[in-house]
Amino acid sequence: MTTQSDLAIAEDYATNARYQRPWYWYDWANSAFVTTTATVLFGPYLTSVATEAACPGLAEGADCTTDLNVLGLPIDPGSLHPYTVGLSTFVGALLLIFVGAIADRTKRPARLMALFAGIGAVAASAMFLVEGTNWGLGVLLLMVASIALGASLVVYDAILVRIAHPDDRDKVSSRGWALGYLGGGILLAVNFLMLSNADALGGTGQAVRISMLMAGLWWGLFTLIPVLGMWQMRGVERPVVAARAGVLGGTFRQLKDTFRHLLGLRQTLLFLVAYMFFNDGIQTVIGQSSLYGTAELGFSETTMLTLFLMVQFVAFGGALLFGQVARRLGAWRTVLGGIGMWVLVIIAAYFVPEKALAALFALGVGIGLVMGGTQALSRSMYSQLVPRDREAEFFSLYQALERGTSWFGAVIFGVVHQLTDSYRPAILALIVFFVLGGVLLAKVDMPRGIREAGNEVPAVV
Repeated sequence: MTTQSDLAIAEDYATNARYQRPWYWYDWANSAFVTTTATVLFGPYLTSVATEAACPGLAEGADCTTDLNVLGLPIDPGSLHPYTVGLSTFVGALLLIFVGAIADRTKRPARLMALFAGIGAVAASAMFLVEGTNWGLGVLLLMVASIALGASLVVYDAILVRIAHPDDRDKVSSRGWALGYLGGGILLAVNFLMLSNADALGGTGQAVRISMLMAGLWWGLFTLIPVLGMWQMRGVERPVVAARAGVLGGTFRQLKDTFRHLLGLRQTLLFLVAYMFFNDGIQTVIGQSSLYGTAELGFSETTMLTLFLMVQFVAFGGALLFGQVARRLGAWRTVLGGIGMWVLVIIAAYFVPEKALAALFALGVGIGLVMGGTQALSRSMYSQLVPRDREAEFFSLYQALERGTSWFGAVIFGVVHQLTDSYRPAILALIVFFVLGGVLLAKVDMPRGIREAGNEVPAVV
């Protein structure tokens, strides 16, 4: 029997469907920073700046045996970037939970998303100023940009629940991810040409800095499309907690209520724990792959840019392919298959010989196929397990895990390198995250969890 509430929800989906097209564009906007800066260029660049600070005038190919002094702690220059990623994601995990509570009390979510995206884009653009031995500025800007990105994605992901019917979310989420990979790939192609002609721009370092500036500007300018397109979209009409509590007091009360509610949604909680593990592995592979390729396998930054350019366009097709598979088999089975593929990718990465170009690019094809699909479908799966009118608070937990628990994988990666002076054991250790995540995800009863959250069960789960 169709209730008045069901009719109202169906009307909301029909009304808000027009926001899907502008919504896609935020994936396009922020993926330039994620791809060009966070994934490809900044890790090796920050490492080179830190190495110059620790070992001035070090000959090319020589090992730096001097540690940096970071707040009184000795830090290997080669481990600075993984540690920075770990710290920024840990701090972000704490802050994003508050962002979600505030976002659900915001009547115009696109405007809040614009604020966070603007802060991130400014920090990303300012990375142009990192040069010489100024690794401290690089660490600060990376932390600000990463946390701001996570905050904007809390709002962005929560909007998915309001603009797409449960039967359409795998498709809508996959299209967003695919467009993101396409946008990131286009800018990466431009950056590749720049680095290939670095001498004309004043050297490799200058070309890298200009590329990072372009990524920040791309993020900020293209964010205008979803922000203006969804400017009038309304959020939750009623606050979850009493208005008398005020913004700060109401936020804390809402957080308390959110965690109490989450504990009652056992399947949602189990999914989050599973996601915490396998996403930790994904984020660490993505974040440290450029460093692995340059420092361990001996490839140049130009070669790694070529690889990631290829991966971006393969991932574009991979995200759409996984979306199509999910329509037939369901997102749950498709993601489990994707996790198995990730394990094979990690094993293959461990055995790639130094300077083996063909093996490196074969590995890149495997990463591209599985990367976008597992992330896009994880987002749409979780959206089914989120109670209505609590989207942002619950997606803040999702983002806290996506960008906040990957600190463990990044720190493990850095620690293993510091202990073994090799990135191969570090990359192999990541298998445990995928195995644990896959085992826990296999235990999630999606139909039951969707019903517990009070949502409509899609035709195919």
